[in-house]
Amino acid sequence: MPHFHRRFILLLVGFGCAAHAASPPSAPIRIGVIGPFTGPSADFGTPMLNGVKMAVDEINAVGGYLGRSLELVVKDDQANPGIGRSQSQALVNEKVVATIGFCNTGVAMNSLAVFNDAKLPLIVPCATGSPLTSTYPPATSYVFRTSPKDGIQAPFVVDDLLARGWKRVAVLHDATGYGEAGVKDVEKALAARNLKPVYVGRFQLGVKDLTKELSEAKAAGADVIFSYTVGPENAVIARGRQALGWKVPQVGPWTLSFPSFIDGARDAAEGSLVAQSFIAEPSNERRSSFLSNYARKFNTRRIPVPMAAAQAYDATYLLAHAMFNVPNGKLEGPAIKTALEQPKRPYYGVVTTYDRAFSDKDKDAISPNMLVMGVVRNGQITFAYPEDAKRNLFVQRKQ
Repeated sequence: MPHFHRRFILLLVGFGCAAHAASPPSAPIRIGVIGPFTGPSADFGTPMLNGVKMAVDEINAVGGYLGRSLELVVKDDQANPGIGRSQSQALVNEKVVATIGFCNTGVAMNSLAVFNDAKLPLIVPCATGSPLTSTYPPATSYVFRTSPKDGIQAPFVVDDLLARGWKRVAVLHDATGYGEAGVKDVEKALAARNLKPVYVGRFQLGVKDLTKELSEAKAAGADVIFSYTVGPENAVIARGRQALGWKVPQVGPWTLSFPSFIDGARDAAEGSLVAQSFIAEPSNERRSSFLSNYARKFNTRRIPVPMAAAQAYDATYLLAHAMFNVPNGKLEGPAIKTALEQPKRPYYGVVTTYDRAFSDKDKDAISPNMLVMGVVRNGQITFAYPEDAKRNLFVQRKQ
């Protein structure tokens, strides 16, 4: 376990044990986890789950919460909105104190009301659709997020491509809640620079051929493709562009870091630019410890989607910090919500130092200054710019 986490948890556990030394052992505290652990979205659902498991195992190894272990109640939403809603209701029925989850924006959107109506905190470590944290007024919302929303990813990528001199943008997006919200964020970011896409193509998830859309984008004079979809469909775009002999760059949000894109597109993915909150390089002690512990625990040299794992790991510790700050140990939804919004101390996480991750006015933990531009090189994500690699040596706090 990273020593900075061990010191914090031991301090709290020691305080709790001293205050409750006479109390008998209690039942485990149940925390929900929901995401796509089977099916085409499992490539980022599984590392999300692993990040949560790793954090919970570390916390339990030093006494859990005041001597009570944390117990995960895991539900597979299969990236299906209907299944996601029914499994969300199951978590509420099974008396979890809070839930960490969702990778797919459309699935999450269909389930937000389940948690908000039940007054149970939901921390989203993967799904990035902007509407997730704006559906409810911040003061009454139980929906928190540790992934960078598309409302900051889209302008970050737009600023980068314009700096490179690419101004004729073609946007290709899927018809899911994720793609539909994403294209609006891209158009808004371009409009802020007095630009419009020269072409917008919409397609259904599962499409195998986008030659028509790519040909139309080429005919419109696009000099860059901004894709807003998940891994397999991103790969269809890359392979289709290559087949046309059309040598324009492909850029996008974090989904261009998924194995289903990098492995699926193969050499057609090379050089693609992608927004990232976390790149799997040991740039400081926290990240080095996280990466080595993950590799050892899950017996792998490569995290399929590092952002999913790191953001979920941090989300779990943020929840644990909040739980320790609930008065009298009464872990009820409104009390945990208040504790998340009013942290007593920073949490030194893997992605960033969360000085004030959330408030009653802001439910997104990640700010634009934390993003870096990644690039696909030799089947891996690395820093697109040397200056970002240097900047990453210093933790960027929320602005």
